[in-house]
Amino acid sequence: MDSLNVSSAGFYKTWWPGHVLDQHLPPCVFNVAEMVINTQPYTWMQILLVVLVLGVLYYYLVLPMNYVKNLSEVGYGHLLDGGVGLAQLKGKTKREMVREVRRMRKIGSLPPVYPNGWFMLLESDNLGPGEVKHVAALGENFAVFRTQEGVVHVLDAYCPHLGANMAVGGAVRGDCLECPFHGWRFKGEDGKCTTVPYSEKVPDFAKVKRWTSYEVNKFIFVWYHAEGEEPNWRPSPIPQIESGEWKYRGRNEFLINSHIEEIPENGGDVAHLNAIHAPNVMAGSDLRFIERLVFSFARHVWSAQWQPCADAPYQATMHLHHEVRLFNKVPVVNMDVRAEQIGPAYVELHLKSSFGTMTILQTVTPVEPLLQKLVHRIYCPPLLSLFATFTLYAESIMVERDIMVWNHKKYIDKPLLVKEDHSIRRHRRWYSQFYSENSPQFSFQKDNMDW
Repeated sequence: MDSLNVSSAGFYKTWWPGHVLDQHLPPCVFNVAEMVINTQPYTWMQILLVVLVLGVLYYYLVLPMNYVKNLSEVGYGHLLDGGVGLAQLKGKTKREMVREVRRMRKIGSLPPVYPNGWFMLLESDNLGPGEVKHVAALGENFAVFRTQEGVVHVLDAYCPHLGANMAVGGAVRGDCLECPFHGWRFKGEDGKCTTVPYSEKVPDFAKVKRWTSYEVNKFIFVWYHAEGEEPNWRPSPIPQIESGEWKYRGRNEFLINSHIEEIPENGGDVAHLNAIHAPNVMAGSDLRFIERLVFSFARHVWSAQWQPCADAPYQATMHLHHEVRLFNKVPVVNMDVRAEQIGPAYVELHLKSSFGTMTILQTVTPVEPLLQKLVHRIYCPPLLSLFATFTLYAESIMVERDIMVWNHKKYIDKPLLVKEDHSIRRHRRWYSQFYSENSPQFSFQKDNMDW
């Protein structure tokens, strides 16, 4: 459009290249056109500012956070500086550097790599009715599917007929999973074959392994036990989460190059809190730079106690007090945390502050013997949405500081401890209950260190 001329009689001409359109407009449209033409530039700036503010509020108050980092994104930044002293890393991409560091790292004398207990396979909102998904974890391959009625089943992924992966191209038929290769169907509740479409009879022995599963607190868990024992405990539902009273405000997800026990052992390692978690969260997660002077105006102060539960041997509790202090003197934020370690791979962190209460759920899933998937999800009352988002972001930064250690440390089965480290020894003794005679041991394979 070349120009717009507005007359006092409500008549304007719209000039298009090559011709003229004359239009008579009603007075209301004329008034709007005149208002648009006479709008001052600063008004448009105000509108843009309002739109920007509304966008920010929508992002932080409505959209849940999704903070996801792959293995090479956390704890390996120093490899790019060229000062690691490893000639093997020259000329390699960061991903290739990480693979080389994993291969060369000493791992120590490890406990069994897959403990007995409940392990998260999927978050509930990642599996809709009628869907099936493949999950590789714990040295197994699982087909996880949900019926149209909402019931979740977990079967061994491979069809016993000719080995097709039923989670890849398979279909949910009623309460059965249908193999995509030949149409064999297996019941979710017991793994028995119900249909062979081209055979008059289904063999009585035709079945696939069915895994005990449990959906609670928006997670789908599978029970793993090296001796084949059935579960004698399970995580309890949290009423505010199950009912929807508390809102889901986001998640984080990390891949970690470590043995699974390294991660929950942080609960017994009280002394590390005031080491790597004391510097200001705004200093970031790279341990080389967290003591930068510009962020030294604020510090985190921690005190904690860890102990196993006498009435529930599979459970342990950490009571944690956290303060943010300005200039190491003036407390501005106080928070009490009760961390319930339930089994080898699930933690409920119940946070209480002057703003209110909320809960972070943590799961650890062994993808490989030395590759762990760590997930946190946060829930809170609706009015705490913004605070919960900030809390999850700060928690993610703190976790990344731990990951930088976990990704490179050697497991020492007989560590050199001082008297004040007594809870580490207690934690290892408590955690050992989740290993049994046939728990898988780690076997090093040089050619299988990719992810």
